[in-house]
Amino acid sequence: MVKFGLQFKATLENVTSVRPLGEDFRWFLKLKCGNCGEVPDKWQYVTLVENVPLKGGRGSASMVQKCKLCARENSIDILGDTITPYNAEDSERFKTMVQFECRGLEPVDFQPQAGFAAQGAESGTQFPEINLQEKDWTDYDEKVSESVGIYEVTHQFKKC
Repeated sequence: MVKFGLQFKATLENVTSVRPLGEDFRWFLKLKCGNCGEVPDKWQYVTLVENVPLKGGRGSASMVQKCKLCARENSIDILGDTITPYNAEDSERFKTMVQFECRGLEPVDFQPQAGFAAQGAESGTQFPEINLQEKDWTDYDEKVSESVGIYEVTHQFKKC
């Protein structure tokens, strides 16, 4: 079993604490089979609330799947205690936002979507409905009369 960290990078404007909201947050990933190298075209998601038992009573994982090419059973588990917000001081630098424990799989791509939240850097205003699918998000913080935004969202995976 190998751990992979999803490192998030963005330019933040007047916001901090960018984070996934709730245990039902969907991490959309493309996963490569470690046995045959197959990467399906479709995005797959994992959440903290889903828990599937592993064969042979070896615990559980967020997702268990059988590779369509080689039929090997692989699994991925979100390590919930590793979920960390991306803060204003992290802006424009890679920071690990979450770690995944993988058996037979390797995450190769991530697609941020809806379900992120942030707060105004100075006002503390909550922004609970952030969709990062377009890699950019903008809004207006009325408390301090400033525009807020998350720009140039990118990522990388790193072995932990």
